[in-house]
Amino acid sequence: MTTDNNNLKFLQLLSEKFPNQPSVATEIMNLNAILSLPKGTEHFLADIHGEYEAFIHVLKNASGGIRQKVNDLFSKTLTENEIDQLCTLIYYPQESINLLKVSYAQRFKENYTEELNKWYLATLDKIIKVCRKSGEKYTRSKVRKSLPPQYSYIILELMHEKSSDANKGKYIRSIFDSILEQGQAEDFIVAISNTIQRLVVDHLHIVGDIYDRGPGPEVIVEKLINYHKVDIQWGNHDLLWMGAACGNKACCANVVRISLRYANLDTLENAYGINLLPLASFASEVYKEDPCLQFKPKMGSGGSETYDEKNAYLIAQMQKAISIIQFKVESQIIAKHPEYMMDDRNLLHLCSGNTLNDKNFPTVNPESPYTLTPEEQTVIDQLAESFIRSERLQRHIEFFYKVGSMYLVCNKNLLCHASVPLTKDGDFKEVIVPQILADGTVGVEKFYGKSLYDKIDEIVRVAHIKPHSLESSAKVELIRSAVDYMWYLWCGPDSPLFDKSAMKTFERYFMDDKESHHEEKGYYFKLRTSEEICDKILKEFSLEGPDAHIINGHVPVKAKEGEFPLKAGGKLMVIDGGFSRAYQKSTGIAGYTLIYNSQGLHIVKHNPFTSTLSAIENKDDIESVTVVREPLSHRILVRETDNGKLLQSQVEDLKELLKAYRLGIIKEK
Repeated sequence: MTTDNNNLKFLQLLSEKFPNQPSVATEIMNLNAILSLPKGTEHFLADIHGEYEAFIHVLKNASGGIRQKVNDLFSKTLTENEIDQLCTLIYYPQESINLLKVSYAQRFKENYTEELNKWYLATLDKIIKVCRKSGEKYTRSKVRKSLPPQYSYIILELMHEKSSDANKGKYIRSIFDSILEQGQAEDFIVAISNTIQRLVVDHLHIVGDIYDRGPGPEVIVEKLINYHKVDIQWGNHDLLWMGAACGNKACCANVVRISLRYANLDTLENAYGINLLPLASFASEVYKEDPCLQFKPKMGSGGSETYDEKNAYLIAQMQKAISIIQFKVESQIIAKHPEYMMDDRNLLHLCSGNTLNDKNFPTVNPESPYTLTPEEQTVIDQLAESFIRSERLQRHIEFFYKVGSMYLVCNKNLLCHASVPLTKDGDFKEVIVPQILADGTVGVEKFYGKSLYDKIDEIVRVAHIKPHSLESSAKVELIRSAVDYMWYLWCGPDSPLFDKSAMKTFERYFMDDKESHHEEKGYYFKLRTSEEICDKILKEFSLEGPDAHIINGHVPVKAKEGEFPLKAGGKLMVIDGGFSRAYQKSTGIAGYTLIYNSQGLHIVKHNPFTSTLSAIENKDDIESVTVVREPLSHRILVRETDNGKLLQSQVEDLKELLKAYRLGIIKEK
């Protein structure tokens, strides 16, 4: 065996962790065992739009995955009602036990403790079986890492001992009796239930758009921060909030306007501490005689609150005020960046004519319609400062940068929120991205396909950099251009996160002609039903073969009109089916999710979620139906996954270290 200096140094570092031949051999055997296991389950969600209760429930039930395991185990021994109760217990263990204790106290009174202990014993037996089934594809080591430390040993014992053997049955019963005697049954059931939720899904993918419309995006982000393994592919609504956190005033105005439109002030004010008082004071004064009919908030469409007539009117005034401010600050970006080619979005000059359904524009000067009044300037400056100084928002956006990206290639799937821009002929479309040019100045260059996504990902991260005195003037200017570009990614016609002719906000507010509201989708959305086009896109991202897929969100699948989430002969899967309540009238359902396990991909359709309270009290699970089963060419093992390739590489490194020990090149310890 020969080895160069770099390889020898690497092997010497590796020997610190594996100091002798037995330790190396043991690790090789361990890794080879892992490589031979079925791949873990991946769970895909998109376009959650703040609907935190439905989102958390889908996480807890793994898009019906837990119910399926319970059915597999108990369909012949438990009634449908008993299965509902067991599933609800696993989803909401503490809440379910609290309700049961109240019920038992009323029903059994003096026999309360005895009856409750009977329930504990029966329940412990059932949920251990569910936990065992949930962890059967993992090594003991991986299962151990998923367990709560205080119960790790005892849960492992129970998971790997079966009560069918008489002696083992006595052993398990003695453990259960000990749990009861120590008063730990309740805590133990909660711990196992949470472990089941942890084991059923190995990896969670969020394919964009956590923010806007619904009442609790901040709750969703907090849940994700504490999730065991997650990644996010940014959507245009996410980029809007990321841009606002960078101080982009057009992004700030859009975020506030959308929150007002859906009567969702709680996220802004209470969750993130955004001060809306200056806007409210300004709007109530300037628009005090204005009915603001087009700006009535869409209460009941996902917002967390309802308001009386007086407060709803104030929200309408605020929405109109921030809309006019938004159009003005957007015009500043458009003027600064003619390369965006978005002059057609400057429409405030129409306010002085007779074509609009609103005649009251007290802050729009016909001589200079795009100039902010001093009061408007103060409002938007204060809002931008509030976004920048929000500690919780900045922490959440840091998380988006940490686990997020423009796209992800994972286990032969391309995950991207909206589109890969195409020309009419199906070629990749070139799109502008800010860059430092060869002459040291800041301009734009054009990119397409995968290189476009890579460059946009890079520039989004540049926008997050805080300029300081050590930066070159070109770098500072690039950061400023990147911050401006965040708004373009939200609504620019060639943005791969939007990819429509225009965002017709002005027209929807002020023009009655429905034709003027139409936003023409880019060619990607017209051509993505072609298997040839999808194969071309997949090849651009180095993916080929029958098991390669594109996974998108962004455009709701209108199931009630017969639209189907599977396209291009199964090459493309669209999983935006109406998580947001605001979309459910048009989609007819409450969203699609995707499950990818070792046997195939399963698109699951969900009916609307009532509430967490109803789920707990009435055992109302989301009704979920698998509408697509896309079997793979063969059962996928860990060795065939991206992580498996890394593990295989580690095996090869360990084999090299083993040779080095045997030849005496490295001394054992």
